[in-house]
Amino acid sequence: MRLSEGKILVTGGAGLIGSAVVWALNRLNLEDIIICDRLSSDDRYKNLIPIRFRDYVDADDLFTYLRGSEGINLRTIFHLGACANTAETDGRFLMKNNFEFTKNLAQYAMERDIRFVYASSAATYGDGQRGMEDDEVHLEVLRPLNMYAYSKQLFDLYAHSRGMALYGMKYFNVFGPNENHKGPMISMVARAYHQIRVTGKVQLFKSYHPRYADGYQERDFLYVKDAADMTIFLGNIPEKIGDRKTAGIYNMGSGGASTWIDLVKPIFEILDRPCCIEFIEMPENLREKYQYYTYADIQKLRAVGYDRPLTPLREAVTDYVTNYLIPGKRLGM
Repeated sequence: MRLSEGKILVTGGAGLIGSAVVWALNRLNLEDIIICDRLSSDDRYKNLIPIRFRDYVDADDLFTYLRGSEGINLRTIFHLGACANTAETDGRFLMKNNFEFTKNLAQYAMERDIRFVYASSAATYGDGQRGMEDDEVHLEVLRPLNMYAYSKQLFDLYAHSRGMALYGMKYFNVFGPNENHKGPMISMVARAYHQIRVTGKVQLFKSYHPRYADGYQERDFLYVKDAADMTIFLGNIPEKIGDRKTAGIYNMGSGGASTWIDLVKPIFEILDRPCCIEFIEMPENLREKYQYYTYADIQKLRAVGYDRPLTPLREAVTDYVTNYLIPGKRLGM
């Protein structure tokens, strides 16, 4: 296994996807892991308690740490740390945190022949009218709808224009355990679960698009356990398969689109409540930036050998709610 050849750095290791990746690495008996993150006053630290790793470093100290540890035999970087708040408007912060930090870390990896697997975002596809193909050639035609997405798009363009052999991942709507710290960016599964328990109903945004009825806006929802498995696959994949180089950008999704109603109905059933959905007005500042349809074509990932079955949406929602959200369930994954 390529990942067992040296140490592994996971940035954003206390976050939703990062902690799931470390959990999945532990299940492969890999523990020689350095976690990098920015812990603050939220409960993100709880995601670290059940997982096993060798060291922790604050993101602001990472490059100092790396310069002082040139002999640590770092072989793989999963760069999953970023500000992922799609409503963030501080462009300077996003450029420094998402673009500049990623650029510097990628350069560090390239100079030392370290495998670099990083999180881009499906948000870079904008409204989807220019396609959602994970083909580097089409990067320049994409038009992100918010500053967060642009900060991700800019690094994709930077890496591609310089021919950097990196593995970029365009995650679609990831949900699952270890997201309680995300505040307003928490998934609709967790939000709906809490709303239904307290009020007996769930609130969904009305549709402002004539092709989509209320609640029938479509998303490609990906369970975090599947996201972690896909991520680790790219950390292990050979640099070439036959005559084909494997570096590039990959869509990370379920390969299908489901409605918001499909997502929340199982939660009512699990909690033994009648289905009651209230459609509310979408904030004005979101209406021009809203994605009505996302679909991850994952054939590129399949073509390089990822052949594992993905968790069906109903099964994923059921696992998340019954094993992690209902009070008294286990800590971590």
